[in-house]
Amino acid sequence: MAKVEEKGSADGRDDYTEDGSVDLKGRPVLRSNTGRWKACSFIVGYEVFERMAYYGISANLVLYLTKKLHEGTVKSANNVNNWVGTVWMTPIFGAYVADAHLGRYWTFVISSAIYLAGMSLLTLAVSVPALRPPSCGHGVKEENCNRRASDLQVGIFYCALYIIAIGTGGTKPNISTMGADQFDDFEPKERGQKLSFFNWWMFSIFFGTLFSTTFLIYIQDNVGWGLGYGLPTVGLLVSVMVFLVGTPFYRHKLPLGSPFTRIFQVFVAAFRKWNVPVPSDPKELHELSLEEYSKSKKFRIDYTPSLRFLDKAAVKSGPKSPWMLCPVTQVEETKQMVKMLPILTATFIPSTLISQVGTLFVKQGTTLDRSMGPNFEIPPACLSAFVTIFMLISIPIYDRCFIPIVRRYTKNPRGITMLQRMGIGLILHLIIMIITFFAERKRLSVVREHQKFGQDDTLPLSIFILLPQFALAGVADAFVEVAKLEFFYDQAPNGMKSLGTSYFTSSLGIGHFLGSFFLTTVSDITKRHGRGWILDNLNISHLDYYYLFLTALGFLNFLFFLVVAQCFVYNADVTESERDLQKDMETSVNKAFK
Repeated sequence: MAKVEEKGSADGRDDYTEDGSVDLKGRPVLRSNTGRWKACSFIVGYEVFERMAYYGISANLVLYLTKKLHEGTVKSANNVNNWVGTVWMTPIFGAYVADAHLGRYWTFVISSAIYLAGMSLLTLAVSVPALRPPSCGHGVKEENCNRRASDLQVGIFYCALYIIAIGTGGTKPNISTMGADQFDDFEPKERGQKLSFFNWWMFSIFFGTLFSTTFLIYIQDNVGWGLGYGLPTVGLLVSVMVFLVGTPFYRHKLPLGSPFTRIFQVFVAAFRKWNVPVPSDPKELHELSLEEYSKSKKFRIDYTPSLRFLDKAAVKSGPKSPWMLCPVTQVEETKQMVKMLPILTATFIPSTLISQVGTLFVKQGTTLDRSMGPNFEIPPACLSAFVTIFMLISIPIYDRCFIPIVRRYTKNPRGITMLQRMGIGLILHLIIMIITFFAERKRLSVVREHQKFGQDDTLPLSIFILLPQFALAGVADAFVEVAKLEFFYDQAPNGMKSLGTSYFTSSLGIGHFLGSFFLTTVSDITKRHGRGWILDNLNISHLDYYYLFLTALGFLNFLFFLVVAQCFVYNADVTESERDLQKDMETSVNKAFK
């Protein structure tokens, strides 16, 4: 009898999704034919190939800038950080376009075309004789080459990099969000699957990265940059084709208007009514009717007592323009985005710490013994593969072993909270920097012991002394990066999920910009008061001091994180309230027709 009484069973509509999902033409979608892991398999397949393409460029970029464009340690590291920072910041604009205008699917498709154009131009810039830097001939080390790339060649190379950054601005915030959209929070089984989605999403990212940090880096160092960049370009083309094949199976969310406009309206209305008292009863605040939410396919958010100043925007006083009076749900959406900002701020320094993996860690490796047997040398950037390997190991263990065990005691479906997971990762970041400090101290002691002070001198010390810091970085990513992505998506309101995901990418972008700032500042200050900590010749530098400085920053940031995490209040589990709202709306409609 229970099944007979289920909503929609009489008219055959009980298999439609309940979360507002539609197809590309805006029609409701059947649960059985769309979404879930069937649709996610295409999205995850895209991400594997796309990550192969992106890390095929970024993982070894610092060495291309050093060897081919002859940039120094600080300049090359800063240029990498600035580019990576831009890659992770442009998603703010991509999220805006998706949420306000085009939707996630079309924003992603258009951005993918831009991304592919940038990758193609970059491949040409390192392959075509007229566009690539001149060769010095056989027998001349690239570090000692006096022939420099022309301004045009350098300009085309960097132009290609920043076209890629623009393209990723539309793909990064939308592809993971679209993946999470394939699960209906109103269906218990799908909701349970969604809890594991971000774990396996990051797993797919690092699976593609593994190929880049091993095979592609070896190709770039030993065969040629043209082939080394051409293969990622082909990989990106394949990834886009994989995504497009899955189009019939995707669930979509309609764009609900500019999230920035809705947020600014709340702030403007609140400031314009700064002297208006807020009523003690939240029911006296302005809110739309159930029918209006039903027509707009939005869900109402219940009032919360946090950030009470913003409640002034919903006080019924004065004109009723959207810049003077906002409904409670709009105010609550703004509160949800604003209250995540302290957590976002606490993720900047950890992103700065981990940015060393692709810059200074790789530069350290160039000074060490890289031989593996008599005829093979490991490329310095290949150690990044161990970040990937340990990430790939950590995520299944966390998802399949740690969560079920801990869940028995915490009763939390995730095992531990998202912020607890993030905090564990921040502790691991501090341990990484301490290990890095001691590894660099050991490297410098070998320099002094063997009098290897030349810039091109190779030390009789294995590159695998750096292995622990790379490996632990992979474990840390399994905690911090997955937790950040899930947290900013989960705690963002329904109409601002892409913007919430852009918080995640912004934390990485600002972290890399800060890395560039700290590197330049510390280098300049220490040069003015002595030899300098960070020089082109790492064998007479003091990277150990710089790593200790970053450790101190990380510790202070961790204390800040503890404070803001303790003060953070998670959103209420809105699924049940939204289900109740749907029932209320149905009841209202039924009464209207009686």
